[in-house]
Amino acid sequence: MAKRDYYEVLGVSRDASEAEIKKAYRQLARKYHPDMNPGDKEAEEKFKEVQEAYEVLSNAEKRARYDQFGHAGTEAGGGPGFGGFDFGGAGADFGFGDIFDMFFGGGFGGAARRQGPQRGDDLRLDLEISFEEAAFGVEKEVGIPRQEKCPECGGSGAAPGTHPKTCPTCHGTGQIRIAQRTPLGQFQTIRTCHQCHGQGTIIETPCPRCRGRGVVQRTRKIRVKIPPGVDSGARLRMAGEGESGLRGGPPGDLYIYINVRPHKLFRRDGYDVFCEVPVSMVQAALGDSIKVPTLDGKEELHIPPGTQSGTSFRLKGKGIPRLNGVGRGDQHVRIHVETPTNLNEKQKELLREFARLYGSEPRGAREQDKGFFRKVKDAFMG
Repeated sequence: MAKRDYYEVLGVSRDASEAEIKKAYRQLARKYHPDMNPGDKEAEEKFKEVQEAYEVLSNAEKRARYDQFGHAGTEAGGGPGFGGFDFGGAGADFGFGDIFDMFFGGGFGGAARRQGPQRGDDLRLDLEISFEEAAFGVEKEVGIPRQEKCPECGGSGAAPGTHPKTCPTCHGTGQIRIAQRTPLGQFQTIRTCHQCHGQGTIIETPCPRCRGRGVVQRTRKIRVKIPPGVDSGARLRMAGEGESGLRGGPPGDLYIYINVRPHKLFRRDGYDVFCEVPVSMVQAALGDSIKVPTLDGKEELHIPPGTQSGTSFRLKGKGIPRLNGVGRGDQHVRIHVETPTNLNEKQKELLREFARLYGSEPRGAREQDKGFFRKVKDAFMG
């Protein structure tokens, strides 16, 4: 079963701080700890999953590798070299603000946060590449449709020569306070300002290009460098190539998911490559030197006399380059002995002659066959 995303396991965003990750881990570790759930196998598995996610995301180096290439970046053998690719607890403490947020949806701080800088959304690109491109790496130019800061207004949303004005209703706070008297005393509630919708400013003259949004839709051309050795499911992260942030916030990231097209000759398992090569029964019987396809071109392979169909030979170092840049896997060549068909009479006679000389002429109903079937019967009956 495929592993879940570590951020999803801990229930945090991809730009979560170290403190947020630690807090989420403590809560989940306590919830699923075996001592709190004796005999619960599902809770035990979740506890292990949480432990694994925290081990990666709490380590800056491991987290960087995971953000760049996903789970492949945390496997053994991952190392530096490609744009940053390297391949229990007590309960959390709650302050007054945390409790108020839980019950009142943001309370004193929610609207204030909304009017501040907002990070842009992350984007996802599914990129299909060939078997050879995955093996040796490739650089591709791709078009990414995304929202970018409006060049006309610089992202303010106001028409050139004008500026957003402070909201007269909330005076720039994005919130309004409403006091109510009750038999128990005065009660005050805080709501999002209805005039500026929590922004704290009002655009009286919207930018004609972005219509006051501050961002425009564009297709940006970027070059994506795929390192050698990637496989289907690998994930690359390009920081800052996502949607543009709002109100001066940073842009999101672009995540590129790799899908490798199947090859007509080769099959991959890890960093090893497998293929099947046909030979004639004469080559298999007498031995031969044949040319076999590899990722680097044709390679000579010696077939010893008497080679049987299904025999495999290894070509060391002819497999997939490793992601950490150190060495390559091997290529395994499986021999398939082909039986000749559509023989003419002369060829058939030669084969019969060979069979007589070799002592393996067609058995038909010979006594030898009877002995063979008697052995089979004895094996099953006895």
